[in-house]
Amino acid sequence: MQQALGQPPPEIKQTELQYPTRDGSYIRAKLYQPVDLRKERSPLIVMYHGGGFCFGDVEDEEESCRIFVQAFGAVCVSATYRKAPEFRFPYAANDSGFVVGGTSAGGNLAAVMAHLARDENLSPPLTGQYLAVPLLLPSRRVPEQYKEFYRSFEQNKDAPVLPTALLNLVLREYRPNDDDGILYDTFNHPKGHMELPPAFFQVAGLDPLRDEAIIYEGILRENCGIRTKMNIYAGLPHYWWASFPFLGTAKTFRKDQVNGMGFLLGRNSG
Repeated sequence: MQQALGQPPPEIKQTELQYPTRDGSYIRAKLYQPVDLRKERSPLIVMYHGGGFCFGDVEDEEESCRIFVQAFGAVCVSATYRKAPEFRFPYAANDSGFVVGGTSAGGNLAAVMAHLARDENLSPPLTGQYLAVPLLLPSRRVPEQYKEFYRSFEQNKDAPVLPTALLNLVLREYRPNDDDGILYDTFNHPKGHMELPPAFFQVAGLDPLRDEAIIYEGILRENCGIRTKMNIYAGLPHYWWASFPFLGTAKTFRKDQVNGMGFLLGRNSG
């Protein structure tokens, strides 16, 4: 996964943290904030990294967190979680507290936490949920009415970065309960998706996970009346902006990321 980006820009203060879990252990996080915190309340953005619940660390979201601090004067936390094979499902979901966004497996946790925040009346409530190339739906649990739209898992099975063989491998290590609609398969959440916060999606066209994100966005928007925003990047694979940062589309991704977060926060950048 990504390495740390080196020293932060002079306008950003970066701090190492540990946060407690319910069983008494501690997990690493990084805090990013403006050196000069604004007098008015700054938005809080918490990001969870990807890595198939097996790999990755807080540095994977370092660039995103720095961008959000610069664009919105936000306080941003990049948090990790315990990973497989040492810590299998549901450790990752139970380690999470307040989540706004995540990438890949982190997007799964973001969706899980959006539902938990709703069901547990989290206060203050979430501003929104940011789901970048998210893992949302076990392939064997696709509802009948959506099967004709769920084609990417087979179409993109040999895609670069995340072929389905690799996806299946990391999930075998994490060992999620596909039938758990609360801590994993929130697409099929037993209480549905009403009253969730607004959602921003970034979806890769050459990703096996593409269609589950597109279908889920449609359910939130059309069935539940939830405000959504979605960017789709045709012909690009899972997590391409980190794997191929030299591409112009990686810069487009970052620009869209700022605009999408502004949508969730109800403000423009700057």
